[in-house]
Order: sequence, then structure tokens, then C-alpha cells
Amino acid sequence: MAPPSPPCGEAACGAHPVTKPRVLISDALSPAAVQIFKDRGIEVDFQPALGKDKDKLAAIIGDYDGLAIRSATKVTPAILANATKLKVIGRAGIGVDNVDIPNATSRGVIVMNTPFGNSITTAEHAIAMMFAVARQIPDADRTTQAGRWEKNKYMGVELTSKTLGIIGCGNIGSIVADRALGLKMKVIAFDPYLSPERAVSIGVEKVELDELLRRADFITLHVPMTAQTKNVLSREALAKAKPGVRIINCARGGLVDEQALRDALDAGHVAGAAFDVFSEEPAIANPLFGHSNVICTPHLGAATTEAQENVALQVAEQMSDYLLSGAITNAVNFPSISAEDAPKLRPFVALAEKLGSFLGQLTEAPVKGIRIEYEGKVADLNVRPLTAAAVTGVLRPFLSDINMVNAVPIANDKGITVDEVKREAPGGNLESRIMITVEAEDMPRHAAGTVLADGKPRIVEIRHIAMDAEFADHMLYVRNDDKPGFIGRFGSLLGDAGVNIATFNLGRDRPGGDAICFVAVDERISDALLAQIHDIPQVKRARRLAF
Repeated sequence: MAPPSPPCGEAACGAHPVTKPRVLISDALSPAAVQIFKDRGIEVDFQPALGKDKDKLAAIIGDYDGLAIRSATKVTPAILANATKLKVIGRAGIGVDNVDIPNATSRGVIVMNTPFGNSITTAEHAIAMMFAVARQIPDADRTTQAGRWEKNKYMGVELTSKTLGIIGCGNIGSIVADRALGLKMKVIAFDPYLSPERAVSIGVEKVELDELLRRADFITLHVPMTAQTKNVLSREALAKAKPGVRIINCARGGLVDEQALRDALDAGHVAGAAFDVFSEEPAIANPLFGHSNVICTPHLGAATTEAQENVALQVAEQMSDYLLSGAITNAVNFPSISAEDAPKLRPFVALAEKLGSFLGQLTEAPVKGIRIEYEGKVADLNVRPLTAAAVTGVLRPFLSDINMVNAVPIANDKGITVDEVKREAPGGNLESRIMITVEAEDMPRHAAGTVLADGKPRIVEIRHIAMDAEFADHMLYVRNDDKPGFIGRFGSLLGDAGVNIATFNLGRDRPGGDAICFVAVDERISDALLAQIHDIPQVKRARRLAF
């Protein structure tokens, strides 16, 4: 399957698509979000019940450029296999565990979420759950309304001066910390990605997990569900927790070993728990259900009118921006590209991909590393998409299904190092220059290029030999000795074969030394003609290239 057009391709980064993009909405989404798509000139198909019909979704997904979902739609490999046009999946919400991200990435599909639209709502729910479990409010309400005045039974605890341990102090976790500090709690946080400076700025103490378990009176979790965070509160971790601790989980099911927590509750080691998420949802049965000191809600963290409207509007705007301009916001599998940067990046993305492709087509030995050097004004841009384009170009001759979204992860998986270098000025009269070096097992190869005022990518250096050439669909690369007779013989061969030369570019390192001939032709060179070119005495190497 041909991968979808990459970011900053012909239909992005300032270029206008020939036809209107089509978006399918397969879950319930605000009518205002549907209107955003329409107002932006995107055809939208609103089928909010489709997420529950995977067979029908798989049957029609091939007609759409974008898919907007909530949590009901499961984007599986079977769905993605049929999504031949799909460029972007937008999740109205934070969690993307209902999307097969590795599979989407391998197919060049951008996966976006809306990590900030329901942050306050989820944080507030965690605080509400903490109050509820501290004062046993649900059970007290139930018995009171049943006519039992059991005032002495419900002896809760204050939050003031207690220590709250936050596992995961990102966007939501930091909001919880702010609210907890307002309640005069002490806040400690375990988060490997939390810098000491950030911890100080939000008023929390950064600690390791074991210390958090030992000190916290309340523990709240705010991390995604990954292989690293699964059962972060395992049976062993719970055993290390402070006796009488209360645990709140409004993040993701599976972060806590639920059976181990039930055992700790039964033993009295854990005083209470409040869970909004579960390892299996809908949670019809769960080890925590039925315990008198457990409070459960049906995944309500983001369930407020404001949050549902916010995430729906955000995902519609993000998907529209990407499909119309190439701007990428809140993608979980590709670096962000602002709407302002997109048109600036487009010609340099093309340059990086073509330079990489040039070197990739010349490389036959296994690739060990790729170094991309950015010089001048291009170094001030967001270069991560350029790096992705360069790696795509280098590896495409070896991996036909590679694209800008999956290129760097694939390179990393194969042990190919990818390095970026930035320099202030390229020297000479160029404003910007990109140089790519491919380290292969046999030898390194490099080429440099630039983008001039006309917006077209040009190659300006090959093997330390100055050059000034545009790229074309069909090209010939010839390395030869700088000796008389080569150009005449070469031109005669092409002429006799009826091959028209579009551009002819020459360069050499010194008189009589190594020379390069870079030629654009109007059609693909035949194997027979390529063999004749090889036979010219001065020729060291001749290679047919396609861009």
C-alpha cells in the first residue's frame, strides 16, 4: 500500500489540495465541531454510532482522509489496513490507547489527541474523589437517605497538612498539585520527566517512588498507560506504602494491581480507594467492587459539558489545520508544526527528502548512521520534520513502506544513529544550507543543498565538489576522471539513443582530478545505455536516479 502523503507534502505546508479532504466522525461529537469542519471547507460525514460497528467502519474507512473519534471507536490493524487514504486520526480526549499507534505510524498516519481540553475537569474529579474517600461521603449519603443516622460510623480524616503523593506530574498532575496546595496539603511527586526547576515552580517536592510510597497519606495517579507504567502500584509497591494510605486513580486502568489493592484493603493496610478507571471497561465486575472503603465512578474524569465541548472543538481545529495547511498540533507520533512554520518548512522538507534520496540511491552497503547539518536560517526553523524527511529519503531505497512519520523510529529500531547539527552560517552567499552525511559500512557519502528565492531545492555540493543543479524526475549521476573526451563521448551516447538532456551540470575538485556529471534527462535511461556509459574509459561510476 502506498503510504499517505507525508506532512508538508504536495497537499500540505501551504499547498492547496485539489479536492476537499473528507473526514469521518465515528463517535458522538459536538455539533459545533462538525460545523468547524464544514466552515473550513472539509467534507464531513457524521456517523456517531459507527464506532461500535467495526465491520462497517472497516468497509468505508478507505474513502476518508481523516477520522475523528472518542473512546468508543477502536482503530485496530484491520481498520488501518483498509484506510488507504487516511492521513490523520484525531482523538477528542487525552487517552489514545484505543488507537494502534505503531501500526498507524508505520502507515504514515498522524495520530493527534487533545491533552489540554479536559485537564481541569479530570484534575477536579481527582480532587473530588479525594474528598469523597477521605470523608466516606457516598456511603454516608446512602445510609442517611435510607433513614439510618450513623454519625459515629463515618469518622473521616482532614486533608489539611496531609501529604499528597502524585505519580505523574504533567499537565493534569500539576493542576492537582495546585489545587492540593490550596487545600494546605504537602505535595510530593514522582515523575522521571519532572525537572527540579519545574518542581520548584509548581511548589512540589520531587522524590523517587519508594519515598513517595513511604511518606504519602494520599496517592493520586496521573500517567498514561504504557509498558513502563503498567501496575506501577504493584503488590510489592503497595506493601511499601504508608499504612492507612488512600489511593485515587482517575488516569488509566491497569496502573494499579486491582487484586493486590483489594487484598491490601481487606488487610487494613490501605484505608480507602477511589477509582474512576479500571483495567477492563466497561467495568461490569472488578475486584474492588463491593468493598465498603472503595468509591467507584464510570470513567467520569472528562465528563463535564465544558470538557466535552472543548476537546471536540480542539480536535476539529487540529485536524482541519493539518489537512488544509500541514500544521501539526498535539500529535503523539510526529513533531508539531505550527501553521506559521508549515509554508516555510515545505521547500526545505522537499530539499531534505531529495538530498536523502540522492544519497540513499548511491548507497549499497548497510547504513550505520545519518547526520543532518543545518546551517544558516534553516537552523532557526523546526528541523525535526526536515530530519524525518531526510531519513525517509535515505532509507526509501531499502524500505519501500517508509514515510516521514515512521522514518526515525524505524532507523532507531535498526540501530541507525540519526544526528542533527546546527550552525549559524553556511558560508559563501547562501542564506541556508542542509548537508547530509550517510555513514555506510563501506564508506561515508555526503551531499549538500539549499533553497533559493524560487523555492526550488538545489544540490550545491557532492563529495566536496561544488555543484549547482536542480532535481528532476529522471537523472544520471556519473563520477569520472577529469580528462578530455568524456563530455563528447557521453553526449553522443545519449544523442544516439534519442535521450534528451534537460540540464547538464559539471563539477571537479581540481584540473585533471575527480569530476562529477549530474544530468537531468526527459526519460528513464535504459539498462543498455547505462552499460555503454559505464564503458566510457574516464567513467568510474554511473548511476541512474529517480526523484
